[in-house]
Amino acid sequence: MTKNLFDRRKTRARYKISQSSNGRPRLSVYRSGKHIYAQIIDDAIGVTLVTASTHEKDGAVSKSYNIAAAVEVGKKIAERAKDKGLSQVVFDRGGYIYHGRVKALAEAAREGGLEF
Repeated sequence: MTKNLFDRRKTRARYKISQSSNGRPRLSVYRSGKHIYAQIIDDAIGVTLVTASTHEKDGAVSKSYNIAAAVEVGKKIAERAKDKGLSQVVFDRGGYIYHGRVKALAEAAREGGLEF
């Protein structure tokens, strides 16, 4: 059975992350048609440490599917990670191309203080 391109990119990205993570938590991104979600996961114990999304009730933006909304989610995830004492993560773009909303979220998280 052949995998589609998304699954192949996702598998390749996860393999590279598993080889180079050095015990750091993973900043995972999920992008749907209407929303964008980010979570920081500790794979060693299998627990989600911090989450942020455009689907939250507090601080919701008018349009949840544009780059400005992704920037807000990036800022939120960085702020919440700093509150938990996390500063270094590994970025997991999943199968998404590093462009547009995914790139905007990553750059906002970097500006917020996360290192990856």
